[in-house]
Amino acid sequence: MLNRLFLPFLVSGLRLRRCLGVVAVATAGVVGCGFTEPPLPEDVGGPDVYLIPDTRVVEDEIPRNATFAGLLASHDMPSDVAYAFVESMRPVFDPTDLQRGHSYRIVYGTDGHFRRFEYHVDDDQFLQVASGAAPSVFNATLVDYEKRREHVAMRGEIDRQNNSLFAAMEAGGGNALVAIDMAEVFSGEIDFNTELQLGDNFQVLYEQFVREDVHVTYGDVLAATFENDGRQVSGFRFDVPGEAPAYFDANGRSMKRQFLSSPFRFEPRVTSRFSYRRLHPVLGTHRAHLGVDYGAPTGTPVIAVSKGRVVSAALSGGSGNMVRLRHTNGYETYYLHLSRFAKGMRRGASVAQGQVIGYVGSTGLATGPHLDYRLRKNGTFVNPLTERKNLPPGDPVPAEHLAAFEQVRDRALAQLNGAPPTRDEDLLVADD
Repeated sequence: MLNRLFLPFLVSGLRLRRCLGVVAVATAGVVGCGFTEPPLPEDVGGPDVYLIPDTRVVEDEIPRNATFAGLLASHDMPSDVAYAFVESMRPVFDPTDLQRGHSYRIVYGTDGHFRRFEYHVDDDQFLQVASGAAPSVFNATLVDYEKRREHVAMRGEIDRQNNSLFAAMEAGGGNALVAIDMAEVFSGEIDFNTELQLGDNFQVLYEQFVREDVHVTYGDVLAATFENDGRQVSGFRFDVPGEAPAYFDANGRSMKRQFLSSPFRFEPRVTSRFSYRRLHPVLGTHRAHLGVDYGAPTGTPVIAVSKGRVVSAALSGGSGNMVRLRHTNGYETYYLHLSRFAKGMRRGASVAQGQVIGYVGSTGLATGPHLDYRLRKNGTFVNPLTERKNLPPGDPVPAEHLAAFEQVRDRALAQLNGAPPTRDEDLLVADD
Protein backbone atom coordinates (compact mmCIF):
# COMPACT_ATOMS: atom_id res chain seq x y z
CA MET A 1 0.00 0.00 0.00
CA LEU A 2 2.86 2.36 0.80
CA ASN A 3 4.28 1.81 -2.70
CA ARG A 4 0.91 2.59 -4.29
CA LEU A 5 0.75 5.80 -2.25
CA PHE A 6 4.10 7.04 -3.54
CA LEU A 7 3.87 5.63 -7.05
CA PRO A 8 3.37 9.04 -8.75
CA PHE A 9 6.61 10.24 -7.19
CA LEU A 10 8.60 7.16 -8.16
CA VAL A 11 7.76 7.42 -11.87
CA SER A 12 10.29 10.10 -12.53
CA GLY A 13 12.56 11.22 -9.78
CA LEU A 14 14.29 13.66 -12.11
CA ARG A 15 11.04 15.38 -13.12
CA LEU A 16 9.96 15.47 -9.47
CA ARG A 17 13.19 17.11 -8.38
CA ARG A 18 12.86 19.72 -11.11
CA CYS A 19 9.29 20.42 -10.05
CA LEU A 20 9.63 20.63 -6.30
CA GLY A 21 13.23 20.68 -5.35
CA VAL A 22 12.11 19.18 -2.01
CA VAL A 23 9.56 16.43 -1.39
CA ALA A 24 7.32 17.20 1.60
CA VAL A 25 4.84 14.70 3.00
CA ALA A 26 2.24 15.96 5.46
CA THR A 27 -0.95 14.71 7.01
CA ALA A 28 -2.96 17.13 4.91
CA GLY A 29 -1.71 15.63 1.63
CA VAL A 30 1.19 15.79 -0.82
CA VAL A 31 1.96 18.82 -2.95
CA GLY A 32 3.03 17.98 -6.51
CA CYS A 33 3.39 19.58 -9.93
CA GLY A 34 0.55 21.66 -11.15
CA PHE A 35 -0.30 22.93 -7.62
CA THR A 36 1.16 26.08 -6.17
CA GLU A 37 1.27 26.99 -2.51
CA PRO A 38 2.07 30.51 -1.30
CA PRO A 39 5.54 30.59 0.23
CA LEU A 40 5.83 30.80 3.99
CA PRO A 41 6.96 34.20 5.24
CA GLU A 42 10.66 34.42 5.87
CA ASP A 43 11.85 34.71 9.44
CA VAL A 44 13.65 38.02 9.36
CA GLY A 45 14.57 37.76 13.03
CA GLY A 46 14.75 40.69 15.39
CA PRO A 47 12.79 41.52 18.55
CA ASP A 48 8.97 41.63 18.79
CA VAL A 49 7.45 45.05 18.23
CA TYR A 50 5.85 46.51 21.40
CA LEU A 51 2.83 48.68 20.70
CA ILE A 52 2.41 51.46 23.20
CA PRO A 53 -1.22 51.49 24.52
CA ASP A 54 -3.15 54.64 23.77
CA THR A 55 -4.63 54.78 27.29
CA ARG A 56 -3.55 54.54 30.93
CA VAL A 57 -5.99 52.99 33.40
CA VAL A 58 -6.14 53.48 37.17
CA GLU A 59 -8.32 51.03 39.13
CA ASP A 60 -9.02 51.09 42.86
CA GLU A 61 -11.75 50.99 45.53
CA ILE A 62 -13.45 53.90 47.26
CA PRO A 63 -11.70 54.54 50.60
CA ARG A 64 -13.44 55.25 53.88
CA ASN A 65 -15.15 58.68 54.25
CA ALA A 66 -14.31 59.57 50.66
CA THR A 67 -15.96 62.35 48.65
CA PHE A 68 -15.85 62.89 44.93
CA ALA A 69 -13.93 66.14 45.42
CA GLY A 70 -11.29 64.41 47.53
CA LEU A 71 -11.13 61.39 45.26
CA LEU A 72 -10.58 63.48 42.12
CA ALA A 73 -8.04 65.69 43.90
CA SER A 74 -6.07 62.58 44.83
CA HIS A 75 -5.77 61.92 41.08
CA ASP A 76 -4.53 65.47 40.40
CA MET A 77 -7.72 66.81 38.84
CA PRO A 78 -7.88 70.63 39.25
CA SER A 79 -10.64 71.82 41.57
CA ASP A 80 -12.54 73.77 38.90
CA VAL A 81 -12.53 70.74 36.58
CA ALA A 82 -13.57 68.48 39.47
CA TYR A 83 -16.48 70.82 40.22
CA ALA A 84 -17.73 70.57 36.63
CA PHE A 85 -17.25 66.79 36.80
CA VAL A 86 -19.41 66.46 39.91
CA GLU A 87 -22.11 68.81 38.62
CA SER A 88 -22.43 66.82 35.41
CA MET A 89 -23.48 63.68 37.28
CA ARG A 90 -26.21 65.23 39.45
CA PRO A 91 -29.05 64.59 36.96
CA VAL A 92 -28.34 60.83 37.05
CA PHE A 93 -26.53 60.17 40.34
CA ASP A 94 -26.31 61.73 43.81
CA PRO A 95 -22.61 62.61 44.33
CA THR A 96 -22.97 62.12 48.10
CA ASP A 97 -23.92 58.45 47.59
CA LEU A 98 -20.32 57.28 47.32
CA GLN A 99 -19.95 53.88 48.97
CA ARG A 100 -16.81 52.62 50.67
CA GLY A 101 -15.32 49.55 49.00
CA HIS A 102 -17.05 50.03 45.64
CA SER A 103 -14.67 49.81 42.70
CA TYR A 104 -13.87 52.62 40.30
CA ARG A 105 -11.74 53.13 37.22
CA ILE A 106 -10.19 56.23 35.63
CA VAL A 107 -8.99 56.14 32.02
CA TYR A 108 -6.39 58.65 30.75
CA GLY A 109 -5.09 59.19 27.23
CA THR A 110 -1.37 59.06 26.40
CA ASP A 111 -1.37 62.84 26.59
CA GLY A 112 -2.33 62.55 30.26
CA HIS A 113 -5.78 64.04 29.75
CA PHE A 114 -8.81 62.50 31.45
CA ARG A 115 -11.03 60.40 29.19
CA ARG A 116 -13.49 58.39 31.28
CA PHE A 117 -14.51 57.58 34.86
CA GLU A 118 -16.49 54.47 35.85
CA TYR A 119 -17.94 53.73 39.30
CA HIS A 120 -19.72 50.52 40.41
CA VAL A 121 -23.11 51.67 41.74
CA ASP A 122 -24.74 48.28 42.41
CA ASP A 123 -25.14 44.84 40.86
CA ASP A 124 -27.21 46.28 38.02
CA GLN A 125 -25.56 49.57 37.01
CA PHE A 126 -22.35 51.58 36.90
CA LEU A 127 -21.85 55.34 36.58
CA GLN A 128 -19.87 56.52 33.57
CA VAL A 129 -18.56 60.07 33.22
CA ALA A 130 -16.77 60.79 29.94
CA SER A 131 -14.95 63.88 28.72
CA GLY A 132 -16.94 66.03 26.32
CA ALA A 133 -16.13 68.05 23.23
CA ALA A 134 -14.64 70.92 25.23
CA PRO A 135 -12.46 71.15 28.36
CA SER A 136 -14.41 70.88 31.64
CA VAL A 137 -17.41 69.45 29.80
CA PHE A 138 -18.50 65.97 30.87
CA ASN A 139 -21.25 63.54 29.92
CA ALA A 140 -22.59 61.39 32.75
CA THR A 141 -24.81 58.33 32.32
CA LEU A 142 -25.91 55.29 34.30
CA VAL A 143 -25.07 52.16 32.30
CA ASP A 144 -26.66 48.74 32.77
CA TYR A 145 -24.20 45.91 33.25
CA GLU A 146 -24.28 43.25 30.56
CA LYS A 147 -25.34 40.08 32.33
CA ARG A 148 -26.05 36.53 31.34
CA ARG A 149 -29.11 34.83 32.80
CA GLU A 150 -28.75 31.20 33.77
CA HIS A 151 -31.09 28.61 35.21
CA VAL A 152 -29.44 26.53 37.94
CA ALA A 153 -30.83 23.24 39.26
CA MET A 154 -29.46 21.73 42.46
CA ARG A 155 -30.26 19.10 45.07
CA GLY A 156 -29.77 18.97 48.82
CA GLU A 157 -30.44 16.71 51.78
CA ILE A 158 -30.97 17.24 55.50
CA ASP A 159 -28.46 15.10 57.39
CA ARG A 160 -26.58 15.19 60.69
CA GLN A 161 -23.92 17.55 59.37
CA ASN A 162 -26.33 19.76 57.42
CA ASN A 163 -29.40 19.78 59.63
CA SER A 164 -30.94 23.04 58.44
CA LEU A 165 -32.14 24.34 55.10
CA PHE A 166 -29.30 26.89 55.00
CA ALA A 167 -26.61 24.29 55.71
CA ALA A 168 -28.03 21.79 53.20
CA MET A 169 -28.33 24.50 50.55
CA GLU A 170 -24.70 25.60 50.96
CA ALA A 171 -23.48 21.98 51.04
CA GLY A 172 -25.20 21.44 47.70
CA GLY A 173 -23.50 24.48 46.19
CA GLY A 174 -26.42 26.89 46.57
CA ASN A 175 -26.69 30.28 48.22
CA ALA A 176 -28.34 31.48 51.44
CA LEU A 177 -30.52 33.92 49.46
CA VAL A 178 -31.93 30.98 47.51
CA ALA A 179 -32.65 29.20 50.80
CA ILE A 180 -34.59 32.22 52.08
CA ASP A 181 -36.70 32.39 48.93
CA MET A 182 -37.29 28.65 48.94
CA ALA A 183 -38.43 28.75 52.59
CA GLU A 184 -40.87 31.49 51.62
CA VAL A 185 -42.27 29.38 48.76
CA PHE A 186 -43.09 26.58 51.22
CA SER A 187 -43.94 28.83 54.18
CA GLY A 188 -47.57 27.67 54.13
CA GLU A 189 -46.61 23.98 54.07
CA ILE A 190 -43.42 23.48 56.08
CA ASP A 191 -42.03 25.10 59.21
CA PHE A 192 -38.30 24.80 58.49
CA ASN A 193 -37.44 25.39 62.11
CA THR A 194 -39.61 22.73 63.75
CA GLU A 195 -40.56 20.17 61.10
CA LEU A 196 -37.32 19.16 59.35
CA GLN A 197 -36.35 15.50 59.61
CA LEU A 198 -33.11 13.66 58.84
CA GLY A 199 -33.38 12.32 55.30
CA ASP A 200 -35.56 15.18 54.04
CA ASN A 201 -34.38 16.24 50.60
CA PHE A 202 -35.12 18.89 48.01
CA GLN A 203 -34.58 20.06 44.47
CA VAL A 204 -34.64 23.71 43.46
CA LEU A 205 -34.45 25.56 40.14
CA TYR A 206 -33.47 29.22 40.34
CA GLU A 207 -32.16 32.11 38.26
CA GLN A 208 -28.71 33.60 38.55
CA PHE A 209 -27.23 36.51 36.65
CA VAL A 210 -23.55 36.49 35.76
CA ARG A 211 -21.43 39.42 34.59
CA GLU A 212 -17.79 39.21 33.57
CA ASP A 213 -17.96 35.47 34.43
CA VAL A 214 -17.22 36.37 38.04
CA HIS A 215 -19.94 38.46 39.66
CA VAL A 216 -23.11 36.50 40.40
CA THR A 217 -26.46 37.76 41.66
CA TYR A 218 -29.54 35.67 42.30
CA GLY A 219 -33.00 35.98 40.82
CA ASP A 220 -36.24 34.14 41.51
CA VAL A 221 -36.81 30.57 42.58
CA LEU A 222 -38.60 29.12 39.55
CA ALA A 223 -39.53 25.72 40.96
CA ALA A 224 -38.82 23.55 43.97
CA THR A 225 -39.77 20.18 45.39
CA PHE A 226 -39.29 19.17 49.02
CA GLU A 227 -39.72 15.77 50.62
CA ASN A 228 -40.52 16.34 54.28
CA ASP A 229 -41.01 13.31 56.57
CA GLY A 230 -42.13 11.21 53.60
CA ARG A 231 -44.49 13.86 52.22
CA GLN A 232 -43.52 15.62 48.98
CA VAL A 233 -44.61 19.17 48.21
CA SER A 234 -43.85 21.16 45.05
CA GLY A 235 -44.05 24.80 44.08
CA PHE A 236 -43.85 26.45 40.65
CA ARG A 237 -43.60 30.16 39.88
CA PHE A 238 -46.24 31.32 37.39
CA ASP A 239 -47.41 34.72 36.16
CA VAL A 240 -51.18 34.89 36.02
CA PRO A 241 -51.91 37.72 33.55
CA GLY A 242 -52.82 40.91 35.38
CA GLU A 243 -51.57 39.62 38.75
CA ALA A 244 -48.27 39.51 40.60
CA PRO A 245 -46.19 36.32 40.09
CA ALA A 246 -47.15 33.60 42.55
CA TYR A 247 -46.34 29.98 43.40
CA PHE A 248 -48.67 27.04 42.81
CA ASP A 249 -48.46 23.31 43.47
CA ALA A 250 -48.34 20.73 40.69
CA ASN A 251 -52.13 20.90 40.29
CA GLY A 252 -52.28 24.69 40.08
CA ARG A 253 -53.41 25.28 43.67
CA SER A 254 -51.95 28.31 45.42
CA MET A 255 -48.97 27.73 47.73
CA LYS A 256 -49.86 30.84 49.69
CA ARG A 257 -51.93 30.57 52.85
CA GLN A 258 -53.52 33.35 54.83
CA PHE A 259 -50.58 33.30 57.26
CA LEU A 260 -46.85 32.87 56.73
CA SER A 261 -45.15 30.20 58.81
CA SER A 262 -43.19 32.77 60.83
CA PRO A 263 -42.82 36.55 61.20
CA PHE A 264 -39.30 36.52 59.70
CA ARG A 265 -37.83 36.40 56.22
CA PHE A 266 -35.37 33.72 57.22
CA GLU A 267 -35.37 30.41 59.09
CA PRO A 268 -35.93 31.51 62.71
CA ARG A 269 -34.84 29.74 65.90
CA VAL A 270 -37.60 28.81 68.34
CA THR A 271 -36.47 29.40 71.92
CA SER A 272 -39.80 28.83 73.66
CA ARG A 273 -43.02 27.20 72.46
CA PHE A 274 -46.71 27.72 73.10
CA SER A 275 -47.59 26.36 76.52
CA TYR A 276 -50.25 26.71 79.22
CA ARG A 277 -47.62 26.18 81.93
CA ARG A 278 -44.11 27.52 81.49
CA LEU A 279 -41.53 28.73 84.02
CA HIS A 280 -41.21 32.44 83.31
CA PRO A 281 -37.49 33.31 82.86
CA VAL A 282 -37.83 36.67 84.66
CA LEU A 283 -40.61 36.20 87.20
CA GLY A 284 -39.56 32.66 88.15
CA THR A 285 -43.15 31.38 88.36
CA HIS A 286 -45.13 28.97 86.20
CA ARG A 287 -47.61 30.70 83.94
CA ALA A 288 -49.09 30.29 80.49
CA HIS A 289 -46.97 31.28 77.50
CA LEU A 290 -49.54 31.94 74.80
CA GLY A 291 -47.11 32.45 71.95
CA VAL A 292 -43.85 31.35 70.38
CA ASP A 293 -40.49 32.95 71.18
CA TYR A 294 -38.00 33.36 68.34
CA GLY A 295 -34.37 34.16 69.14
CA ALA A 296 -32.86 36.80 66.85
CA PRO A 297 -30.36 39.66 67.11
CA THR A 298 -31.56 43.13 68.06
CA GLY A 299 -32.69 45.05 64.99
CA THR A 300 -33.75 42.01 62.95
CA PRO A 301 -36.79 42.99 60.81
CA VAL A 302 -40.12 41.51 61.88
CA ILE A 303 -42.80 41.07 59.18
CA ALA A 304 -46.59 40.81 59.22
CA VAL A 305 -47.62 37.19 58.70
CA SER A 306 -50.82 38.26 56.95
CA LYS A 307 -52.39 41.41 55.55
CA GLY A 308 -54.48 43.38 58.01
CA ARG A 309 -54.79 46.62 59.95
CA VAL A 310 -52.89 48.00 62.94
CA VAL A 311 -54.91 47.84 66.15
CA SER A 312 -52.08 49.32 68.21
CA ALA A 313 -48.35 50.00 68.10
CA ALA A 314 -47.20 51.18 71.51
CA LEU A 315 -45.41 50.35 74.75
CA SER A 316 -47.48 47.72 76.58
CA GLY A 317 -46.16 46.93 80.08
CA GLY A 318 -44.24 43.67 80.32
CA SER A 319 -44.79 43.08 76.60
CA GLY A 320 -42.58 46.07 75.81
CA ASN A 321 -43.01 47.68 72.42
CA MET A 322 -45.83 45.69 70.83
CA VAL A 323 -47.63 45.73 67.48
CA ARG A 324 -51.11 44.23 67.31
CA LEU A 325 -52.70 43.50 63.93
CA ARG A 326 -56.26 42.49 63.02
CA HIS A 327 -56.85 40.13 60.10
CA THR A 328 -59.86 38.54 58.41
CA ASN A 329 -61.69 35.42 59.68
CA GLY A 330 -61.46 36.52 63.32
CA TYR A 331 -57.65 36.43 63.61
CA GLU A 332 -55.29 38.85 65.38
CA THR A 333 -51.50 38.70 65.69
CA TYR A 334 -49.23 40.18 68.39
CA TYR A 335 -45.52 41.03 68.12
CA LEU A 336 -43.86 41.70 71.51
CA HIS A 337 -40.57 43.10 72.91
CA LEU A 338 -39.69 45.10 69.77
CA SER A 339 -36.77 47.50 69.92
CA ARG A 340 -38.66 49.96 67.69
CA PHE A 341 -41.54 50.20 65.28
CA ALA A 342 -41.33 50.40 61.51
CA LYS A 343 -42.31 53.64 59.81
CA GLY A 344 -46.07 54.05 59.38
CA MET A 345 -47.11 51.77 62.25
CA ARG A 346 -50.08 53.69 63.63
CA ARG A 347 -53.63 52.75 64.59
CA GLY A 348 -55.78 52.04 61.54
CA ALA A 349 -52.90 51.72 59.06
CA SER A 350 -53.17 48.84 56.60
CA VAL A 351 -50.27 46.39 56.26
CA ALA A 352 -49.44 43.88 53.55
CA GLN A 353 -48.37 40.29 54.12
CA GLY A 354 -44.58 40.29 54.48
CA GLN A 355 -44.35 44.04 55.27
CA VAL A 356 -41.84 45.04 57.98
CA ILE A 357 -43.72 46.20 61.06
CA GLY A 358 -40.91 46.46 63.62
CA TYR A 359 -37.51 45.22 64.77
CA VAL A 360 -36.44 42.61 67.32
CA GLY A 361 -35.52 43.93 70.75
CA SER A 362 -35.71 43.16 74.48
CA THR A 363 -38.12 45.79 75.80
CA GLY A 364 -40.46 44.87 78.66
CA LEU A 365 -39.91 41.68 80.68
CA ALA A 366 -37.23 40.01 78.55
CA THR A 367 -33.88 38.44 79.37
CA GLY A 368 -32.46 39.13 75.91
CA PRO A 369 -33.36 40.07 72.35
CA HIS A 370 -36.16 37.92 70.94
CA LEU A 371 -39.65 38.13 69.47
CA ASP A 372 -42.70 36.80 71.30
CA TYR A 373 -45.23 36.13 68.50
CA ARG A 374 -48.86 35.37 69.35
CA LEU A 375 -51.95 34.44 67.37
CA ARG A 376 -55.53 34.88 68.58
CA LYS A 377 -58.62 33.40 66.92
CA ASN A 378 -62.08 34.66 67.87
CA GLY A 379 -60.73 35.98 71.17
CA THR A 380 -58.74 32.88 72.18
CA PHE A 381 -54.96 32.51 71.82
CA VAL A 382 -53.97 29.49 69.72
CA ASN A 383 -50.67 27.82 68.84
CA PRO A 384 -49.22 29.66 65.78
CA LEU A 385 -47.13 26.63 64.77
CA THR A 386 -50.16 24.40 64.24
CA GLU A 387 -52.98 26.81 63.42
CA ARG A 388 -51.55 27.95 60.07
CA LYS A 389 -52.12 24.46 58.62
CA ASN A 390 -55.85 24.85 59.24
CA LEU A 391 -56.07 27.90 57.03
CA PRO A 392 -57.33 27.65 53.43
CA PRO A 393 -54.96 28.37 50.52
CA GLY A 394 -55.26 31.29 48.13
CA ASP A 395 -56.89 31.29 44.71
CA PRO A 396 -55.74 28.61 42.21
CA VAL A 397 -54.56 29.19 38.64
CA PRO A 398 -57.63 30.33 36.66
CA ALA A 399 -59.01 27.61 34.38
CA GLU A 400 -58.28 29.62 31.23
CA HIS A 401 -54.56 29.77 32.12
CA LEU A 402 -54.15 26.21 33.40
CA ALA A 403 -52.70 24.88 30.11
CA ALA A 404 -50.02 27.60 30.11
CA PHE A 405 -49.22 26.81 33.74
CA GLU A 406 -48.82 23.12 32.94
CA GLN A 407 -46.28 23.95 30.23
CA VAL A 408 -44.28 26.06 32.72
CA ARG A 409 -44.52 23.25 35.30
CA ASP A 410 -43.40 20.51 32.91
CA ARG A 411 -40.46 22.53 31.60
CA ALA A 412 -39.33 23.29 35.16
CA LEU A 413 -39.60 19.63 36.18
CA ALA A 414 -37.50 18.63 33.16
CA GLN A 415 -34.79 21.09 34.16
CA LEU A 416 -34.88 19.89 37.76
CA ASN A 417 -34.15 16.44 36.38
CA GLY A 418 -31.22 17.58 34.26
CA ALA A 419 -32.67 18.79 30.96
CA PRO A 420 -30.77 21.73 29.37
CA PRO A 421 -32.40 25.19 29.47
CA THR A 422 -34.29 26.46 26.46
CA ARG A 423 -32.63 29.01 24.20
CA ASP A 424 -34.38 32.10 25.54
CA GLU A 425 -33.07 31.37 29.03
CA ASP A 426 -29.52 32.32 27.98
CA LEU A 427 -30.27 35.81 26.66
CA LEU A 428 -28.43 38.86 27.85
CA VAL A 429 -30.73 40.66 30.24
CA ALA A 430 -29.07 44.07 30.15
CA ASP A 431 -27.17 45.91 27.48
CA ASP A 432 -24.61 48.68 27.61
